[in-house]
Amino acid sequence: MAITIKTAEEQQKMRAAGAAAGQVLSMIAEHVRPGVSTEELDRLCHRYIVETLGCVPAPLNYGGGGGRIPFPKSICTSVNHVVCHGIPGPKVLKRGDSINIDVTVIKDGWHGDTSQMFHVGEATVLSRRLVDTTREAMIEGIRLVRPGVHLGDIGNAIQRYAESRGFSVVREYCGHGIGRIFHEDPQVLHYGKPGTGIELKTGMTFTIEPMINAGKADVKLLPDGWTVVTKDHSLSAQWEHTVLVTDTGYEVLTLRAGETL
Repeated sequence: MAITIKTAEEQQKMRAAGAAAGQVLSMIAEHVRPGVSTEELDRLCHRYIVETLGCVPAPLNYGGGGGRIPFPKSICTSVNHVVCHGIPGPKVLKRGDSINIDVTVIKDGWHGDTSQMFHVGEATVLSRRLVDTTREAMIEGIRLVRPGVHLGDIGNAIQRYAESRGFSVVREYCGHGIGRIFHEDPQVLHYGKPGTGIELKTGMTFTIEPMINAGKADVKLLPDGWTVVTKDHSLSAQWEHTVLVTDTGYEVLTLRAGETL
């Protein structure tokens, strides 16, 4: 699949989709508390995406084939040692949990994709360190985005930042190009060597979404075909933004109200 360069008009569509995705995370924040189920978080997000924003939840019925069922919910909820693609269900959040909520909406045919970590009640010292480091690593990568930079530069910056703080970077899952299609080229690795990989050009849009583990980097896929967990059951964290390459640098399309990088 070729990398798509978005026109000025298409960039406007991406801004609108990204803003909508960010609004969902802002809305759900107050509902992330002890005693709520991940299924209830999904229900609230689905209703807000469809009824309030007039958008489509991109994960719902996405994928499938090869023996794997299409994704059955509207958001991903990844709790504690779940790395990504956690399926909302009856699990009830308890004090001390950490959860990643991953939201992708389709607005007027264009995708906005973002995720955020939440602490449920009082966070442990390790959880707070991991969550903060993962966000900071994402920001390290985002701040490098500009024409002429290589994807390997971004991956290397994320990897060095996370590993310097004693954490490990998941290799099997990565960021991706995005636009009219949910997952398009290029793949955006969160590790790598400077000067390698695709060279960035104005008009490219992609996600940067590092998955960082407190223990080893190894992960495994559960029998449901979607949920990815750490092999050693250590905590994992992820943050994600959709980014546009501009003439002079970058624009984060999924910033939430009041959020700064």
